[in-house]
This record gives sequence, structure tokens and C-alpha cells, in this order.
Amino acid sequence: MANTLPPQKKVQGLMINADLSRGPFYIDGADTTPKLFRLRCQTLGKRTAHREKTLGIWRSYSWDDYFNSAKNLGLGLVALGLKRGDVVSILSEDSKEWMYTDMGVQCVGGICSGAYTTDSSSQLEYLVNNSDSRFLFVENDQQLDKFLQVQDKMPGLVKVIILKRQGICGLKDPKFMFLEDLYNLGAEFDAAHPQAFDDSIDLTKPGETAILVYTSGTTGKPKGAMISHGNLIYSVAAGLRDAATFDTDDQLCFLPLCHILERLFSVNAPIAAASTINFSESPETVFDNLQEVSPQTFVAVPRLWEKIYSRVAIRIGEATAVQKWAYKRAVEAGRARADCLAKGKPLPFIVSLAYRFWDFVVLRNLRRMIGMDRLRRGGSGAAPISPDLLRWYHSIGVSVLEGYGMTESAGIISLNNPVKNKIGTVGTVMPGAEIRISDEGEIQYKAGNVFQGYWRNPEKTAEAFTHDGWLRTGDVGVLDNRGFLTITGRLKDIIITAGGKNISPAEIENKLKFSPYISDVLIIGDNRIFLTCLVMIDQENVEKFAQDRRIPFSNYASLCAAREVQELIRETIEKVNKDFARVEQIKDFRLIDVLLTADDDELTPTMKLKRSFVETKHKELISQMY
Repeated sequence: MANTLPPQKKVQGLMINADLSRGPFYIDGADTTPKLFRLRCQTLGKRTAHREKTLGIWRSYSWDDYFNSAKNLGLGLVALGLKRGDVVSILSEDSKEWMYTDMGVQCVGGICSGAYTTDSSSQLEYLVNNSDSRFLFVENDQQLDKFLQVQDKMPGLVKVIILKRQGICGLKDPKFMFLEDLYNLGAEFDAAHPQAFDDSIDLTKPGETAILVYTSGTTGKPKGAMISHGNLIYSVAAGLRDAATFDTDDQLCFLPLCHILERLFSVNAPIAAASTINFSESPETVFDNLQEVSPQTFVAVPRLWEKIYSRVAIRIGEATAVQKWAYKRAVEAGRARADCLAKGKPLPFIVSLAYRFWDFVVLRNLRRMIGMDRLRRGGSGAAPISPDLLRWYHSIGVSVLEGYGMTESAGIISLNNPVKNKIGTVGTVMPGAEIRISDEGEIQYKAGNVFQGYWRNPEKTAEAFTHDGWLRTGDVGVLDNRGFLTITGRLKDIIITAGGKNISPAEIENKLKFSPYISDVLIIGDNRIFLTCLVMIDQENVEKFAQDRRIPFSNYASLCAAREVQELIRETIEKVNKDFARVEQIKDFRLIDVLLTADDDELTPTMKLKRSFVETKHKELISQMY
């Protein structure tokens, strides 16, 4: 087999294509994730592959456990009638079972599709029917209830497999099955057909669809992006060249695995790098889990990085005068060091000495407090992040690097890395990939990880590409002379004022979100005479602000209505306005007095505001400002 491979090179102990501009792509001789998965499991055996917390205790599971669970699950589905190319859907929070399902399905030639646990029953119905899913995995009784509400509207489903038995009894319908029964069925099938699983893995090809990843549906019904095995192998191979991950690394998985970012970094990349995944108990416990795991690598969305900063701001606000002074001096010393490193300059002795002192006195304890004392590389993606926020992290000795990708590029287009990093940009394009900027300013992309198209939707697939075959990202950006890419906004989000001025809201919004008192913001101004904004306050920090000043409030709405809170946000906006030209300054604002969550239409599961939904729902607030 080795003689038939294209030229290979060793990167971080892995053999990958020397030239990533053309496929087929390989990692250690494997051209599909199932083949690489089998290789790792055979090699690593009893080594820990992942951990999960049960009854307050972290429990370890080996690569043998991973392989055997995936095998029994996959063969169990085959015994139930799964054919190559059939789709299997998962409705569950992140867990080892989610991962077993994903790999088990892919290994027997199926296509795995995830649904968000925040989806409604009608959304689940749409995803199952649109994907032609034959099997559905549900986590527990809560998710099962969603299915039961619409079960008569999903005629294509053969079987529903329940991952957790607790709280469920009296199910007599043969359509339902518990996970342990599926494992047993798979083990029986394996005993009767001992070569079946390996044969299925051998049959997987780079051009076959491996997973379906549904878009967030901000502008209509979600679309199922078809990601091939070859797409995933390229993304992992190219990503690991810039984002070093080692077999000694611990990672924390907390974003939904049905999102391409977490899928890539918590399923596919760890298989290649042989790193260890730790599953967060829930999105609500991620801060506690960070402290417990203290990962070497960690990827999150901007909202989480903002929240960590806000928590530190609260603690500093409660500190003594001496502690506040020490924190300020420590961050200043860290900033001086980070600025020198960013410019590629040698550290002056006085800068190095000051940093070592303040790191010992303050910063290392701060990193330990937020669970990042071992962090070698943090990553931010899925949405723009404030450059000021990134500078703060670098100042405290935490390397957070911004990257860029989309579902249609199998999660990755460009990355900053520890050696080549420019804050305010999303890094340089992946090895073997190409980027161009259209006359309209749109970023267009070509590489081995460009998706196959949208499931059963040729019209939308055609719209995703230019006439000469480049992927249209829908993002507006610029390339500098060193190849760093800067995202300036979404093509569809560009604001054209009544005076004809084109304004990209992203930079202004990011400046505002750096405030510990602002969780999210939406700039308004299209076809209007001036800019305004809708603001969602940071509940925790603003409540602390109000309590410290004895400002009365009874709930979130009354907190937003408080005169002092309104003035606090006004002062924040006025401060940010000074950084922008008059036409880009915000003239008025309104607070959204309803606490938004991923369950609401206004937010995606990765906590990005859906601009059109927000503008429609809060049009009365907007009209008050004009």
C-alpha cells in the first residue's frame, strides 16, 4: 500500500501528504476516518481515549472500549437493516455514546447526522425527514418526548435507539430499542460474521459522504451539507500542520458535536493525534470542568471566551485595592511581553524580568483559577472575536488563536498559529488551499475540504459555488501582503445607510462585546439615516453592578429597565464611539429585556445572534429609535 501513496512527509509524528493541493489525502496511510480509527485502536489498545464524569467521578475509557463499542453499535444497525449510504440521526448532548454512534455508523458505510438538543419536535421532524434518516438515536426521556410528539410524521424511520434507560419504562412498541440491546445484537452479528466490520471499513472510500452537518438555518430551512471522508482527512491533516496536537494532550469537549467545529476538533483530530477527549458534563458546567481537566488544547466560540473574561472582571471588581493594583500591573507586564512577541522582536531584559515576576505573583494563579494553567493553545472560531479580548488573553499568558471556517469547508479555511499569529486576522489559508477576493469583496475558497453539496438540494448547491467552481463563503474580507486574512463582515450583513455609506457592523459589535457588561449586540442602520443598536446585557456582571450600588430590581426585565443600568450601557457605547468615524457611531440603543438562550429563535446553538430573526422580533424597539 505504501508504494501507491502520493509523496508523504512527517508532521508532528504523523505521515501526511507532502502536497495538500491534490488528493487523495492520507494520514498514516489511511484515506478515510474509519480506516484511521481502526489503526489507532489497534495500536493504542488499553490507552485512555476519552473520559466522562459519572456520579461526580471522572472515568476513563480505552481505545479498545472505543473500537468495541463502535463495532457492536455499527453491526447492530447492520443486523437491523442498515445499508451503505443510509443516514442515521443523533439527538443527544455530547457523550462517549455520541462518538461511538458517529464512528460505528461511518465504519459500516452509513452517514451520520446530528441534531441539536435545543431543537423542537417540529425541527427534529424536519431534520429526520429531510435527511431520509433510517435510524434515530435519542439521549433520554426528554429527547424521546420530542420524538413521540411527531412520531407519526416520520414514516421512514425503522428504529429509535435510546441511549439512557433511566426514567423510561413501559415502552412496548417494537420500534424502540435501548442501546445495550443494540450492543448485544451487534455482538451476536459479529460472532456470526467475524470479518464483517473490517470488510465494511475497507470498503469506505474518500469520495463517499461521511457525515451530514445541517446549517443553522438563519435564512430559511437548514440545509444538510455533505462532508466526505476525504474532506475530513484533508481538514485534519492541514489543521494539524498549524495547530499542534500531541498524544499527551487532554482536550475538553463541550460544544455540540453536531456542529462541524466540535466534530472536527473533538472526534476527527483526536483520532489522528491520539489525544484524549474529556466530555464536559453539560454546557452549564464547562467552567468547573475546565478547572478539573486543565486541558492543553481547547477550542471554543467567542461567547465562552467573553464569559471567562467577564468572570475574571467580576472577581477583580470584588478584590482589595492592593489586589486590583497588582492585577493591573501584571496585565501591563504581560501586554508588554505579548506585544514584543507579536512583532517578532527579542524580549528586552526588563520586559522579561517584569513578566516573570508578575507571572509568579499573579498571572499563574489567574490561569489556574480559569483552568488554563496547562493550556498550550486555545482556539476561537464559528464567529468573530474581539481583538481586544484576544490581547487580554495573550497578556495573561493564554495563547488564544483565531481561526476561520464554515460547515461547507469541513470546519476550517484559515488559522493563526503560535509561530505565525496576527491578532485581528483569522490567520493564513490552509496548506494546499487557495483564497481569492471577488470584486464585491467576498472571500472565495478552493481546497480538498470543500463539501460535496447540500443533501437533495441541487439549486442551493449551485448557489454555493461560482461559475468556475470556487466556494462562495458569503463573508467579506481582505488579504494583506503576508497572506493574513481579515474578515470584515457578512456580505448580506453590510449596512448601507440612507446616505449611501457602506458599513460592516462586525468591528463595532466586537468592540462593544469586549465590555464585561455586554453579552451581545446588533447594529441597526440599513437604509436609515444613522446607526443604532440592540444590546443584550451580561446578566451576571450587570446584576453584580446593581447589587453593589443597591439598585433595586426583581427580574431580568426590571434590571434592564433600571436607569443606572441604562446609563452604564450608554457610557460604554459612548466610549466605543470615540474609536469610529462619525457616520459609524451609534446614536441610540435599546436593551433586549428578555434573556436569550439557544432555545430561542434569535440564537444559533453556538450562541450567535440570528440578525434577521432579532430584527423582526424586536422591530418595535427598533422603530422607537428612529
